[in-house]
Amino acid sequence: MNYISISLYRKLIDHALSEGMTPEDFKDLPIPVDSLDNIQAVPADQFFELHEMLDQALGPGFSVRVGQQMKMDDYGVLGLSWKTCSKAGEIFERCERYFHLLSNTYVFKVEKEGEVSKVHLFRDAYRRGVGLSNEATFSATVVVLQAMTETDMAPVGVSFKHGAPENLESYHEAFKCPILFDQPHNYIAYKTAGLETRTSKADISINKFLVERVEEETRGIEISSSRIASDVEDIVKDALPSGIPSITQVGEHMGMSSRTLTRRLSEGGITFRDLVRQTQEKIAKGLLSNTSDTVSEIAFQTGFSEQSAFSRAFKRWTGQSPLEYRNPQ
Repeated sequence: MNYISISLYRKLIDHALSEGMTPEDFKDLPIPVDSLDNIQAVPADQFFELHEMLDQALGPGFSVRVGQQMKMDDYGVLGLSWKTCSKAGEIFERCERYFHLLSNTYVFKVEKEGEVSKVHLFRDAYRRGVGLSNEATFSATVVVLQAMTETDMAPVGVSFKHGAPENLESYHEAFKCPILFDQPHNYIAYKTAGLETRTSKADISINKFLVERVEEETRGIEISSSRIASDVEDIVKDALPSGIPSITQVGEHMGMSSRTLTRRLSEGGITFRDLVRQTQEKIAKGLLSNTSDTVSEIAFQTGFSEQSAFSRAFKRWTGQSPLEYRNPQ
């Protein structure tokens, strides 16, 4: 069955209320509003039907306006992971791998065409609500990328396969670029260089490490292997939602070559591979003990694309399955 996260469904209702609708307007929904706290997802067609209802009630552009109100936290653990991306474009890599945590109806793919990159959304509008949801998705993309980079970066083009609404005012306010309808593909396009923009968090993190290295070298201070290991652990922890980073990538963040980093870790009897595994295990144990995140969500946060692979690894690390560790007998 196709599904949509309850957080996205709830966002539609909350924004509709902010635009003047009342709780009474939602009394005929298949899922009562007062029961939303007890479920995690809704059938996709109920989500698309709600989009259609709100578009009719609040006029063209509601989908785009609700997209403009999206925050990274609205996307749950996936949204939290976006905050640790080092570059703006990494958000789409994480969506390709992990959007199933929110819905199994989205398929993203980035296509680079020289100076412009097109982010395709492969989701055909077999009903009007799907097209409206696609509009909300691209609108949300704009504000999320701006929040990640703390810039006013804007797309250079937007394309939809469905037809144009009567009023495009909300669309122009949201996208600030040419918007095409009745096209062969759904995509939002950005300058390729723009997607390489460092996120605000990455700038702080990278600057912290590099400044510390320069100051220590200037004072002739040799950094301890334990300090190096701690720094590596911090970087790996941030990177894991995109997959396990290479030692080359980590070294770049720390201002040293992979060979130098390997040598410095070995001085403390540590290997990069063991440090990654220890970091994954520490994160997994902490989340299993201190949060209500599902095993699937924890797998994602520790660098695994599949729950089964995570469960096998955790069993190998601890001798217990994730659920046995969370609920000891």
